[in-house]
Amino acid sequence: CLPFSSAGAGSFGRVVLVRHKDTKEYYALKMMSIAAVVRLKQTEHVKSEREILESIHHPFIVNMSWSYHDQNFLYMLLEYVPGGELFSYLRKSGFFSSAWANFFACELISAIDYLHSKLIVYRDLKPENLLLDYEGHMKITDFGFAKRLRDRTWTLCGTPEYLAPEIIQSKGHNKAVDWWSLGILIYEMLVG
Repeated sequence: CLPFSSAGAGSFGRVVLVRHKDTKEYYALKMMSIAAVVRLKQTEHVKSEREILESIHHPFIVNMSWSYHDQNFLYMLLEYVPGGELFSYLRKSGFFSSAWANFFACELISAIDYLHSKLIVYRDLKPENLLLDYEGHMKITDFGFAKRLRDRTWTLCGTPEYLAPEIIQSKGHNKAVDWWSLGILIYEMLVG
């Protein structure tokens, strides 16, 4: 793959748009500094993200083609989703029609149900983690807080505006927290 342009940056890495030399297909190459991942104590989250992405494939989830590491960086080659974040569209329009909100909600229900069937809780559903492809279909991205879960977990993680009460109250939570976040997201899409 050949580097094409930068697509974004985070606290311990960046995403670069790359193009396959032979097929000319575009991909998003997520590059994470190993030193920064260790310094920020994110090793388990990054390891979990890679393992989860390797084990799933769904039309409404960003798919990973491969992962690799060298001495300095961890790499994940991800499906490129050209439409950008749902957040940008929501900020620009303020809210969506009920037809669009329903369309997006149905795709998210399909993706969340799939994750839960694989015993995966996502835990960070928000407009910034939802990408739109060139046909307007939703893709969930950023599995940094996702976790395989049989019963409950007590980790406080996610984005405050979308957290279920049981996460905030440290009562232990399960996959139901994803449905809570989806409810908030649907409200936000309809009302602004």
